[in-house]
Amino acid sequence: MEAKWSSLVSYGLSLDALQDFLPLDLSLDVKTVRYDTLKVAKRLEAELGEEQASFIEGEPHDWDLLPLPEGSFTVGIDGGYLRHWVDKKHTFEVIVGKSILSFEEGEAEDRTPSLKRFGFVQTLDTKSKRRLYEVLQSQDLQMNQAITFLSDGDDTLRQLQWEMSPKATHILDGFHLTMKLTVLGQYGKGLVQCEAVLGEQIQDQIERLKWSLWHGQVDKALGKIGDLETSIKPFSETYARFAQLVKALSELRTYIVNNQHVIPNYGERYRNGEPIATGFVESTVNEVVSKRFCKKQQMQWSKGGAHLLLQTRVRTLNGELGAIFKRWYPDMDLEVQEMPLAA
Repeated sequence: MEAKWSSLVSYGLSLDALQDFLPLDLSLDVKTVRYDTLKVAKRLEAELGEEQASFIEGEPHDWDLLPLPEGSFTVGIDGGYLRHWVDKKHTFEVIVGKSILSFEEGEAEDRTPSLKRFGFVQTLDTKSKRRLYEVLQSQDLQMNQAITFLSDGDDTLRQLQWEMSPKATHILDGFHLTMKLTVLGQYGKGLVQCEAVLGEQIQDQIERLKWSLWHGQVDKALGKIGDLETSIKPFSETYARFAQLVKALSELRTYIVNNQHVIPNYGERYRNGEPIATGFVESTVNEVVSKRFCKKQQMQWSKGGAHLLLQTRVRTLNGELGAIFKRWYPDMDLEVQEMPLAA
């Protein structure tokens, strides 16, 4: 109960709940609750297998012999930031992800979608690929099963996904790309206020750039960025945010060049009902990080403490913690049927 409650609410509130609801003879304090919770997390970490560069199993001829898989996987990965306990003026990144095994209509009608969360501190964790692999294995991923990875252009997140499955499709998260184009559109509105006719023409160029990217036409998109860089030059003296606009175009070009191999035809995927963005991961960041680590209240964390608490929190949200304790302590009288929280 210490591990479960501390994963959901603060150590102090967990202590209050334990003292209010349980006839405890021993005295507890916040430090003890924290120590016990992180002790559970350390045991979970000790059970994690060794890291590997590749988790692809077998050879192509072996995959052909596997039974037809039921369902397909969608994995979204994103990041959030916590304020550093030691270096109080800075933050560190927490990586959070969600793996969803879903079924098409008429496929495995007796099965409901499977959903698992995972999280870790990027600069601390040394087994991030193993961590993701274990999550996928808990959902019975087969090497002949379709799986789609969505993330932003971060190289570390991309590296996490490689060599996980031979049937993997890697896609640049359309949400992050849309946000960059939205910022560009705001600059365009500022140009219209400076000079209506030319500003409207540039707005039209931005819309055509969006269309090219939506349809996966990377070369055309890069050409349109070059056209925009030429078109905005007359505003160099009249538009107050001209330098920022130039920088935004340059950064967008670099972003597209670095990720051109994972920019699909978003429009086609959308029409086919295939995933194109990690909006569901945005909610996971809030669910796993914000609601417990109190980002809005600017709570401060050590990297080690945050990483360990993440491990008990995702197990609690996944509905796995009770089964883990039952495995550790087979004689424990644990009758609670834990249910994973919905997306």
